[in-house]
Amino acid sequence: MPSPLAASLAAELEAESRTTRAMLSRVPADRLAWRPHPKSMTLGQLALHIASLPRDLSGMAGLEGFDASQANFEPPQPASIEEIHQTFDQALGIAAGYLGQLDDTALGATWHLTNRGEPVFAMPRASLLRALMFNHWYHHRGQLSVYLRLLDVPLPVVYGRTADENPFAA
Repeated sequence: MPSPLAASLAAELEAESRTTRAMLSRVPADRLAWRPHPKSMTLGQLALHIASLPRDLSGMAGLEGFDASQANFEPPQPASIEEIHQTFDQALGIAAGYLGQLDDTALGATWHLTNRGEPVFAMPRASLLRALMFNHWYHHRGQLSVYLRLLDVPLPVVYGRTADENPFAA
């Protein structure tokens, strides 16, 4: 039986996906190669990372654990803005399907991160989903808002008004 916690996470995914979609819709197609600093991801890499996180992290959470030495920490550069939006649509479907099948046993099961076989941390799968799937997603969405501001792109409403949009104005 699906867990009430999994249902809550699925509802959060759906609600936050609207905000994320609004942010991704502001990414200028002609600026995907732009980066604010040589050590930073490009705008396109960041947007594609945000778009793919629900898929990638729900896939990882579906395992019993993961060895970080197997990770590719160099995000790919998208070929187009359409690739970003298609990736996001696909990722949401996969993550929603994953969350929809979780029960309390799966959510409470311990998930392990290792590095070259050495333990890094272990936590309940529900905590992993909160920390990596959601908090990590929100962190990068905030980073995207800074990139967009630096490019003078108007920011959409996230949790309240921005300097560009105010849903509470008369």
